[in-house]
Amino acid sequence: MALRAAASRLASSSLRRRHLLPAALLSPATASPTAFLHSHATSFGYKQVREDEKSKLVGNVFSSVASSYDVMNDLMSVGLHRLWKDRLISKLNPFPGMKHLDVAGGTGDVAFRVVERIKSVSHRATQGTLTDLEEDTHIYVCDINPNMLDVGKKRAAEKGYNEEHCLSWVQGDAEALSFEDGSMDGYTIAFGIRNVTHIEKALSEAYRVLKKGGRFLCLELSHMDVPIFKDIYDVYSFSVIPAVGELVAGDRQSYQYLVESIRRFPKQEKFAQMIQEAGFEMVEYENLVGGVVAIHSGLKL
Repeated sequence: MALRAAASRLASSSLRRRHLLPAALLSPATASPTAFLHSHATSFGYKQVREDEKSKLVGNVFSSVASSYDVMNDLMSVGLHRLWKDRLISKLNPFPGMKHLDVAGGTGDVAFRVVERIKSVSHRATQGTLTDLEEDTHIYVCDINPNMLDVGKKRAAEKGYNEEHCLSWVQGDAEALSFEDGSMDGYTIAFGIRNVTHIEKALSEAYRVLKKGGRFLCLELSHMDVPIFKDIYDVYSFSVIPAVGELVAGDRQSYQYLVESIRRFPKQEKFAQMIQEAGFEMVEYENLVGGVVAIHSGLKL
């Protein structure tokens, strides 16, 4: 009850004005002043690395964890990630005939939910008859990592989606999408945007591919502001999650990075400002479980 009350106090906030972004947070790691003289530096967890190295390092992480990714999500969140994704889809409000892009969605968790919601809406309206609008529906799953896509395709086959003409799997970079301008009704990214090298580029690409009136939605692990819960969450994150990763996936370092990447990700208000900077309007966010995760949304108007 206390956790629920904290989540309620920290619930949805809406931004109406554009602000300048504060200076970026510095990594606690120290580096030589000349270490990155000829290449911009960025963060990989708490480490400073060259920008041209980060995508490779992140790729190695997800290649390593791909086969155990869904199991670890269940263990790390005690199954709550399923409810968070359901909430994401509720905000998206999918409709028959929509063109939707789910980025960093390799294992298909979000895409499957979108397809099921559209089928549910369509079948309720037509008493089970396939409509022309439903046939026009197309959901694209885009992920930079082929191993994650392979897991998603396997799951799709197990769920009977292998013959679904509305579902496509595309290997691609969130910072340089291959889709045409103004081609999508919706864009989602769940637990993925903190892993890109240039968040602002990913947001710009999201804005570019959306149609006028299209909705951007991002579900991401975020920051708690309630001191008692924050302390407990920090102990759980840095002590328990890497240990579980080592036990279940045989990979402690990858989950250490994932925990550190959450702490380096911009706080809710700052990220909302970044979304506004990309051109989106009616930007807002909703904290879930007191800020453990947040759903940010914006419209292209």
